[in-house]
Amino acid sequence: MTKILGIGIATLDIINNVDSYPTENTEVRASAQRFCRGGNVTNTLTILSQFDNQCFWSGVLCDDYDAQYILDDLKQHNIDFQFCQTQSSGKMPTSYILSNQQNGSRSIVHYRDLPELSFDFFKTLNLNGFNWIHFEGRAIKETKQMLDWCKTQYPDIPISIEIEKSRESLCDIFNLADVYLFSKVFANHRGFQHAFDFLKAMQKTSPTADLVCAWGDEGAYALIEKTEIHSPAVPPEKLVDTLGAGDTFNAGVIQARLNNLSWDKSLDFANRLAGKKCGQIGFEHLAQL
Repeated sequence: MTKILGIGIATLDIINNVDSYPTENTEVRASAQRFCRGGNVTNTLTILSQFDNQCFWSGVLCDDYDAQYILDDLKQHNIDFQFCQTQSSGKMPTSYILSNQQNGSRSIVHYRDLPELSFDFFKTLNLNGFNWIHFEGRAIKETKQMLDWCKTQYPDIPISIEIEKSRESLCDIFNLADVYLFSKVFANHRGFQHAFDFLKAMQKTSPTADLVCAWGDEGAYALIEKTEIHSPAVPPEKLVDTLGAGDTFNAGVIQARLNNLSWDKSLDFANRLAGKKCGQIGFEHLAQL
C-alpha cells in the first residue's frame, strides 16, 4: 500500500451559510451551520485516503475538546496521527467560515494558539517506507530545515509543497521540493495576471522542480522543464461549495503522479476531482469519479 505523509495543520472549521456576503457592521442570519475538521494538509490526506493510500499526518496537537473532535474525524477517514507532536497547553486552530450561497465563495477568520511543528521533533521520525511527502508552505524556517533533512536522509521520496499564501522568507524553501503547487492568490500577490508568466518567473527560483498552478475557472497550468501544459477547468453542474477545492486539486495531482500519469493527464484528473468537490459539501466519495 502506498504511504503518504502530510505535514501541516488541522483545524476545527465552523461554517455558516449566508445568502450573500454581509456588509460591515450589519447582522445577518445564517441559513445553516456545520462543524467539521479542516486544515489544508489534512483535507488533502482525507481525499488521498479514499484512493486506498495509507495516509499519515504530522502536526501539533494539544489536549483540548477540539483536538478530540479532530482526532475522531481523522480516525473516521483512516488518517494515522502517530507522527504528531503533542503539548498540554494552547488551543487547536479554529477557522470561522462564511460560505456565500450566492456565488459559492468563502471568507475565513482563522485563530490559532499553538506553535508550528518543530524540526527537532520532525527529525526524530522514521520516514523509511514512505512513497510521498507533502508539505504546507508555512513556518518557513522550520519547513526549510525539514525539507533539507528529507533531501539528505530520504533522497528517494518525492516531495510536494503547497504555496498558497505569501509569507516572509518564502524564497528560502524554493528549489527544495520536487513539485510546487501554487495558488492563483499567491501568483496575483506577486503581481502576475497570467499563469505561464508566473510559472516562468518561479522556474528561475526552482529550476529543477515541476511547477503547477491552479487558476480558478481557467483550470490549471504546469511548467515541466520547458514544456507548458494547460488543462481546462471541469466545473460542476451546480456550484455548491468551493471550500477545500484547492486542497482537493493538490490531492489529485499527488494521486496522479503516484499512478505515473503524464502531466497533462495529471492536471486533467486533478481538475475533475476539484470540480466534483465544488459540486458538493465536504469531501466524501470524491474517489468515485
